[in-house]
Amino acid sequence: MNLKIKTLFPMSMAAMILIAGSVQAETPEEKGYAIFNEAEVRGDGYVDSQSDMVMILKNKQEATSEREMSVKGMEGSGDEGDKTLMVFLTPRDQKGTALLTHQHDGRDDDQWLYLPALKRVKKIASSKKSGPFMGSEFSFEDIGGQSLEDYTYKYLKDEKYDGQDCFVVESYPKDKNSGYTRVVTWVDKGHYRTLKAEFYDRKNSHLKTMTSSGFKLYLDKFWRPDELLMVNHQTGRSTVLQQKNTKFDTGLSDSDFNKNSLKRAR
Repeated sequence: MNLKIKTLFPMSMAAMILIAGSVQAETPEEKGYAIFNEAEVRGDGYVDSQSDMVMILKNKQEATSEREMSVKGMEGSGDEGDKTLMVFLTPRDQKGTALLTHQHDGRDDDQWLYLPALKRVKKIASSKKSGPFMGSEFSFEDIGGQSLEDYTYKYLKDEKYDGQDCFVVESYPKDKNSGYTRVVTWVDKGHYRTLKAEFYDRKNSHLKTMTSSGFKLYLDKFWRPDELLMVNHQTGRSTVLQQKNTKFDTGLSDSDFNKNSLKRAR
């Protein structure tokens, strides 16, 4: 997601009135896009980040297992979107497993998975991105993130969620290989953060719900949740992603996000 607005032009009062009128008259599709565009713009400028993460998997019987990871991210430029690298530190049999994602505007994202037991890098085919990531309730598609132009949007309504005033927006993936027909998202009006998202499968049945909590403000600008919870309503399983020790502008470069970086990741 890399739409950047850099310039402000002075406007006459007449022009401002005309613009205000057009905003009032915008369609639900235009308003939905504008909400997600605003969320995109507010997230611009983070440069890069690093954090520690714990993945907690819970089955239908509520038995749990944990995996520790390190996560790096770097902001994209031009037509290239953000880049992320997730590396498993535990358990021992998964240590060194790593997922590299390159987002792109207007075309499919690239994802590569390094499997240390096989000592090889495997590219994730577009048709496989709806599959589960490392046995979790998050798919490769979820982990890859959302670029603004990957979806079309429709504003549905205003609604409170968890005591906060929210926009409710429906998003429709353009990718025919997506595991979803639509995603309904609650975006808080104050800071444009995703608080809740409902995912509907290819049969348009409610598949999963993701909720975000424990938001913290970094550098007086960037909001990040401490925890993401994904619940699969069809299987009864769930996955929690807990994030901590987040740091920004740590000096990462493109060389930290190429296929060779997968093999040396620890």
